[in-house]
Amino acid sequence: MIILSILFFITAILYSSVGFGGGSTYLALLLIWDTPYYIFPIIALFCNVIVVTGNSINYIRAGNHNLKLLIPFLIGSIPLSFLGGTLIINKETFELLLFLVLSIAGVLLLINNKSYEDENIIIKKLNLFVSVTIGSILGLISGIVGIGGGIFLSPILFLLKADKPKNIVTTASLFILINSLSGILGQLTKKNMLNEITLYWPLFCAVLIGGLFGNYLNLKIFSNRVLALITSLLVIFVAFRMSLKIFM
Repeated sequence: MIILSILFFITAILYSSVGFGGGSTYLALLLIWDTPYYIFPIIALFCNVIVVTGNSINYIRAGNHNLKLLIPFLIGSIPLSFLGGTLIINKETFELLLFLVLSIAGVLLLINNKSYEDENIIIKKLNLFVSVTIGSILGLISGIVGIGGGIFLSPILFLLKADKPKNIVTTASLFILINSLSGILGQLTKKNMLNEITLYWPLFCAVLIGGLFGNYLNLKIFSNRVLALITSLLVIFVAFRMSLKIFM
């Protein structure tokens, strides 16, 4: 548990520094450590909530939020995230889905790392139906697998030129927070889930400290682009490491 806690701590630092919770990598680490797969999602979602809560508060205080952009995505994601959390899937399907999630997320983040410093963009208004649909898809995936969905939403918003980088980062953080809470409620409908996660309290402590430190890095030391690049490489590496476990 000590080594896993250290890895969770490092993950929380990197992800929180760009406004994410780290759920995708927590899941992969739990898989590599042979943790019972059925408890993966709720551990990762709890860690997400711990990490992004501080980020969300800081971003809102800085005035970088855009509720008009966020709310349509939440309308789609909240009910589907809860529904996804209630679903029970077999281990092989879960592992394959997680591998695909990590691979796609890592590539999207790598491609869009330059966007974190591009303030001179022409903002385009998103279609309401498109936003709700994207939110629904991300919500369902998030609830099933145990991610917040922000690692997908952020690159999508950059590609669509939906807002300024700071507002997009805030939107992704709030999306992760609310989506994760909805997914947790869905996961808690399963038997004895709450009792089992108490055994993993060192991981929750690790991400709390890591999240605070990562937010400091974001505000004081490194640029968002550098942190996004580092995070994308971490996600791709974890996806590769996970593929060896699944396919070899």
